[in-house]
Amino acid sequence: MNSIAKMIDHTLLKADATKEQVLELCNEAKQYEFASVCLNPVWVKTAAELLKGTSVKTCTVIGFPLGATTSEVKAFETKNAIEKGASEIDMVLNIGALKSGDTKTVQEDIEAVVNAAAGKAIVKVIIETSLLTDEEKRTACELSVLAKADFVKTSTGFSTGGATVDDVKLMRSTVGPEMGVKASGGVRSLEDLTAMKEAGATRIGASSGVAIMNGLQSKSDY
Repeated sequence: MNSIAKMIDHTLLKADATKEQVLELCNEAKQYEFASVCLNPVWVKTAAELLKGTSVKTCTVIGFPLGATTSEVKAFETKNAIEKGASEIDMVLNIGALKSGDTKTVQEDIEAVVNAAAGKAIVKVIIETSLLTDEEKRTACELSVLAKADFVKTSTGFSTGGATVDDVKLMRSTVGPEMGVKASGGVRSLEDLTAMKEAGATRIGASSGVAIMNGLQSKSDY
């Protein structure tokens, strides 16, 4: 059970998230020993303080959800989040530049965040698969490898679609066996998680972490 929990980034990224909901998210993460909580930057300090002394990491999002802020702003956001206690950074790459074929700008954008993290936090690159062709998905993954990111991630959960098994397979085949692959968006059940894991995902972003764990508990009862 714990190996499944350690795959899950317990996520709350809604604009109207309240402090009470953040507290509940962190308490659930501690109870189930999830890999991290993933929150908007404004909640990083609160979460990091609540999770101090536990195995649960504090993850936040950068350039979210459009990826359309400048590299300088993304770098500042990253440094600021780490100062407040974040140890995992999920950044949205420059989707417009990618679709324009400007690979240099895309790579430099990712590198700006990786360099700002300076080894103090792992960096996951959200490529927003629902907006990309398969060729663009492969290019985004290749650029993430070149930029020395730690993970590629499917989706923000705020665009036109979430993670699919086919996209996870494509991403895994592109980045190879060593880099992390995070499936995010629409992973709501143990069955969903299992399918993503079998496709090559090593981390899952989900707001349904407790439901997934309850499904695992129910399965173990038989």
